[in-house]
Amino acid sequence: MDFSQVLAEKRESILDKWIVAVRKDRQIESADGLSYTAIKNHIPDVLKAMVTVLSKSQDNNIQSIVIASFEHGAIRAEQGFDPAEIAREYHLLRTIILDALQADLLSGTPSEIIRSMRLIDAIVDEAIAQCFKSYVEERFRELQQLQSSLTLHNEELTRLISANQEYLSQLAHELKHPLTSIIGYSDLFLRQQRRKTKVKDTSANLEHIERVLRNGRQLLHLINNILELSRYDAGQIKLQLAPTDVRELINNVCEMLEPLAAGKNLKIVVDCDRAAKELITDYFQFQQIVTNLISNAIRYTESGTIMIMCQMLENQRWAIAISDTGIGIAPENQAQIFEPYFRVSSSDRSYLPDSTGLGLAIVSRLVKLLQGQINLVSEVGVGSTFTIILPLEAKI
Repeated sequence: MDFSQVLAEKRESILDKWIVAVRKDRQIESADGLSYTAIKNHIPDVLKAMVTVLSKSQDNNIQSIVIASFEHGAIRAEQGFDPAEIAREYHLLRTIILDALQADLLSGTPSEIIRSMRLIDAIVDEAIAQCFKSYVEERFRELQQLQSSLTLHNEELTRLISANQEYLSQLAHELKHPLTSIIGYSDLFLRQQRRKTKVKDTSANLEHIERVLRNGRQLLHLINNILELSRYDAGQIKLQLAPTDVRELINNVCEMLEPLAAGKNLKIVVDCDRAAKELITDYFQFQQIVTNLISNAIRYTESGTIMIMCQMLENQRWAIAISDTGIGIAPENQAQIFEPYFRVSSSDRSYLPDSTGLGLAIVSRLVKLLQGQINLVSEVGVGSTFTIILPLEAKI
């Protein structure tokens, strides 16, 4: 019996069942929010190659499995999967393939069954190996890019600190922990690679790389915020005014932040039917304002809804309001909320660990740059509403 023909006929069914299984599997959280096509990736190519390998009448096309799995690993690295999630993907694939072929396998001879089982196991194992290889290479590439970016930012940050000593002590405290982690784990990984004996614990090495990248991204985010603030204060941000579809921009930002909200079971509601179809503004700066306010609302909200509403005002102006059902801001803190490095405390911790206290400071400055104003209404334990009022046509 030629089981390759059976696999070819059931390939689409196997693929659909596998995608459903990946979506439902709580051990593959990185797949949450990904589209059908993004999850599918290069798995169809792996299945197609598997058909030729199982076939007795065709030449084994193992090279196509190598290529497909290699591409799969690189894309999974870009999508933020971790090694355990990738291994789980292939475990599910193996299980679904065997389930699909079970009835046909049982009708074959013992030698046919053994041959097919061994080939399927070998193919999946080779796919995992190639996938991990490209995954690690992609992580190294990202690490190199991160190192180059941090080096350039460090030079600019040095110049900034030399010119402004006011927040030096607090800035050093914020940079200390992620920088220490980056240095420590980088040093550990490099020492392991220099050993003459082969390092067997690949998963431990990958964890070190993941920690370095995670802390590096956090550090880079903090530095970018500091530099953005300094560029504004130095008058280096110049407006690039152009017609802007505000509804499309808001929908794009919400789509980008949807996985973050879904992770906390928060609902994002957009009501911008009354917004102007088009306005003249700086697309990038306005997008940054909306992104910072919505991500802030998600960060400080544990349950409930994030609401985005737009409306037209008189005198050629319009408003966008971002409301949340989060922790709220005490009256005595509302006057300081737009100051750099000020962070709102919650009841059980001094401040959220991923907060830098720079987001709202940047927002307030960008709103002013776009010739608008920002208002805040907030109540502790109820939530906050940030309202941005902007002209329909900004001027240079």
